[in-house]
Amino acid sequence: MCGIVGYIGHKKVSTVLLDGLRRLEYRGYDSAGIAVINGGSIQVVRSAGKLRDLEESLRLTNLEGTFGVGHTRWATHGRPTEENAHPHRDCTGSLVVVHNGIIENYKDLKRELSAVGHQFKTETDTEVIAHLIEENRKKTPGLALEEGVRRAVPRLQGSYAFAAISTQDPQKIVAARNGPPLVIGLGKDEYFVASDIPAILHHTRDVFFLDDREMAVVTDGGVVITNADGHTVKKSVQRITWDPIMAEKAGFKHFMLKEIYEQPRAIRDTLLGRVSQESGRIFLDEMEISDQEFRD
Repeated sequence: MCGIVGYIGHKKVSTVLLDGLRRLEYRGYDSAGIAVINGGSIQVVRSAGKLRDLEESLRLTNLEGTFGVGHTRWATHGRPTEENAHPHRDCTGSLVVVHNGIIENYKDLKRELSAVGHQFKTETDTEVIAHLIEENRKKTPGLALEEGVRRAVPRLQGSYAFAAISTQDPQKIVAARNGPPLVIGLGKDEYFVASDIPAILHHTRDVFFLDDREMAVVTDGGVVITNADGHTVKKSVQRITWDPIMAEKAGFKHFMLKEIYEQPRAIRDTLLGRVSQESGRIFLDEMEISDQEFRD
């Protein structure tokens, strides 16, 4: 399963994002990336492979900002390449999205958006979320990011947990959930979004989970939660008392037991990541077996 981390606060954003992604490595992934916003510009750095490959790319980039999002991807739609790694942009490049889950109707949405001028650059289902939000904001100039997201989510069929940021909405992360988990962390003058508690446990132990069809607007002034109807929802903050190792075990007595129960999902996710939903082609690049070797 993919990993999400988002951060607004006083610490160095790229460091917090990388640290959070590193603590989610146990979930498995084949590419990674982060996006950071500083003023009116957004910087996106992505890499196929492991976090060490992303870190190598970051060494060549002066990545500074005040808020951002990061992601580790296990490929489901599209090969595990730098191009398909999250975060994904809209046409303007001013908005990015990181996403866990599967958008089942992404082909229909992609055709619809392409017909009105949107240009897609990846094989992923996630990219349609960014373009759908962009299209909503294009139809209503000045529309806030959270309203663009609110109008987008009813169009999404399937499962999702995603976070979006935009240069047009400073100091704001908008997150939405329907299926995969999404947790909000509350620190001292800092706020976190993550797909699992271990990503943020070294920074804060005060958290709450979004429920299905809820949306969080996270700013440097706090967090506002709304339901599908746009009504504000009050959430009870939980104090996490487990240590990070216990959190990574996900409630199981030991890692071996956890891995046994995760086997069906691991097999499913592995196959999804190697089959193109559009062409039906199967990708086994890591095996490094040539066509001639298959014929022989």
